[in-house]
Amino acid sequence: MPGLDKEDVKISVEQNTLVVKGEDKDSEDEEGGGRRFSSRLDLPPNLYKLDSIRAEMKNGVLKLAIPKGERGREEGRL
Repeated sequence: MPGLDKEDVKISVEQNTLVVKGEDKDSEDEEGGGRRFSSRLDLPPNLYKLDSIRAEMKNGVLKLAIPKGERGREEGRL
């Protein structure tokens, strides 16, 4: 996400789905506003601790840390 600040990006979990939304305010779409984007990733709740997700954004690179849950550690999944 080059050119974006962390204030331009919103991360949430909605019903076991990780949602990343944002807006590039420096570029305009046809309606004169900034270009918007959204990405969704379904995560099985029994493999991950969805309430412990950490995010970091530096120089346009978004890093997400999603800790394994009990079942995820048992199965060795990421």
